[in-house]
Amino acid sequence: MKKTILAILLLAPMSLFAQKGEYTIKGEVGKLNAPAKAYLAYRTATDNITDSSAIVDGKFEFKGLVNAPVKANLVINYKGSGMRSRTAAQLPMYLEAGVIKVSSPDSLKNAKISGSKINADNDIYMEALKPSDLKMKAFNDEYNALPKDKQQDEAVRAPLTIRYNAIMAEKEAATLAFIKANPASFISLEAIKAYGGSIPEYNKVAPLYNGLTADIKASPAGVEYAASLEIMKKTMVGAVAPDFTQNDPDGNPVKLSSFRGKYVLVDFWASWCGPCRGENPNVVNAFNQYKDKGFTVLGVSLDDEKGKQKWLDAIKKDGLTWTHVSDLKYWNNEVSKSYGIRSIPQNVLIDPNGVIVGKNLRGKALLDKLAEILK
Repeated sequence: MKKTILAILLLAPMSLFAQKGEYTIKGEVGKLNAPAKAYLAYRTATDNITDSSAIVDGKFEFKGLVNAPVKANLVINYKGSGMRSRTAAQLPMYLEAGVIKVSSPDSLKNAKISGSKINADNDIYMEALKPSDLKMKAFNDEYNALPKDKQQDEAVRAPLTIRYNAIMAEKEAATLAFIKANPASFISLEAIKAYGGSIPEYNKVAPLYNGLTADIKASPAGVEYAASLEIMKKTMVGAVAPDFTQNDPDGNPVKLSSFRGKYVLVDFWASWCGPCRGENPNVVNAFNQYKDKGFTVLGVSLDDEKGKQKWLDAIKKDGLTWTHVSDLKYWNNEVSKSYGIRSIPQNVLIDPNGVIVGKNLRGKALLDKLAEILK
């Protein structure tokens, strides 16, 4: 068995549970032999870990230590050529202390996991989501089969949007039902994160977290999520925006509170972010319309040191004539972390008193909000 550990610095840590222990995966998939090979990949708080195992008469085994339950990916490559082959079979699973069995009479696709409560809970959760997932797959297949012009036709898109929203509402309802029915499950904590999405709202997820058992909330994973909730609370609409200081491209410190007396849009973006660059014309339009009416923009870039020139070039190319700051730490940008930013583009609209009055206003929504407050 060969194991490699790759240090990662830029990815957010995977949630951890309280107990430590050794996991053992005992796998049996058909009667496979070399060159077929099994691989296991997962992420801890500080590392990416990959492991591999020979397969003899369908059997393989992995062993390791975990500080907490962690999501992993089990892969079988029938040619033994690594994890990244397009023809490799994959099985998402959770690792936890104890013996976990993975068995199938023929293929990884039909494998069953036993000996693990967390994986059993996850099976229940996945089964609850299956109806909406199947509907979404059919929806995506249907949409992708449309000619490109039809995909952009508003008359075609309108009913599709209604249908898409209905499927998402069904999925959210199933997730919510699982969380409420399983307050003592680690999977419920994972489901809350999924329920919140990439831009979670405090009032939506905090009551669900509060409904979990004390053991789940007191675990490292629970404590970690509680810290995220505090950031959500401090940056929700109606809260005073956390102050910060960061340098502009010339190294001059810029303080958020120095913009008091104006409406300021704190815009989180990066030169390498396609959707950000696509949104920039809308922000430029809003800035040009309202810059003489008490409104400005403060750009916070998630570029890194190597990308500084690309950041400066993007500012010039996109015509972003407002103030810009960055510590050039990529996803570890201190301002973005203090505002709980995990995806971009995002923005926060702050009033002259420093109070957050809007979040993630894009395109027409930003113009409508500015028209409302800057009459």
